[in-house]
Amino acid sequence: MELTAVVTGAARGIGRSVVTRLRDAGYRVVAVDVAPEVTELAEPGWLLPVVADVTDDGTPAAVVGRAVAEFGRLDLLVNNAARFLRRPALETTDEDFDRLFAVNVRSVFRLTRAALPQLTETRGCVVNTASISGLVGIANQSVYALTKGAIVQLTRQLAIEYAARGVRVNAVAPGAVDTEFMAEARAADPDPAASLKVTLGNHPIGRMSTPDEVARAIVFLAAPESAGITGTILSVDGGYVAR
Repeated sequence: MELTAVVTGAARGIGRSVVTRLRDAGYRVVAVDVAPEVTELAEPGWLLPVVADVTDDGTPAAVVGRAVAEFGRLDLLVNNAARFLRRPALETTDEDFDRLFAVNVRSVFRLTRAALPQLTETRGCVVNTASISGLVGIANQSVYALTKGAIVQLTRQLAIEYAARGVRVNAVAPGAVDTEFMAEARAADPDPAASLKVTLGNHPIGRMSTPDEVARAIVFLAAPESAGITGTILSVDGGYVAR
């Protein structure tokens, strides 16, 4: 039986690695991203790229509809799309707050809600990308941390609500990951080299995780081997939260 997944934030970084891993595992994948380069992933019969903004009102129903129309079912939803903001609370505007919550929380809830009827039918699962920022305090990430803390709690709540219907809901909580996303955020720092040194020092393994390491954790949480796991937040952080 061929399984079908929807992956958001699929054009690069963790999302792109997830798409590759799922494709290698035999999934048919609907790869969603606001960036046009997601179309580079197109592979007829296996990979359907969809250029869409996850915050648009019509996106949840449209994406789930495309998955079912193209592949006949939906077994896995990976909510990976997100925005990052490193800014002190006093310098954070209402617009910053609303923008981050729209992408990082509201879109996750709405897409999951749209997918749940299909996932209930297939006894599928949801894997969310949270963050260590949702588990511990990190300076200058007040709003970003709020959004990721919301994802942590949403994961647990939905796991409890839908366990009896056969739907598993889990999340990964990455630390620093070596992606363009991270590089762009670091470039905005006054001293990127010093910032990198601090980041590496905070991770006991002495390096950032790779996108593929996070992707493998996501695919594991979707696999039959994790059938007894739901409501779990799996840290992929090089030991950050164990300090």
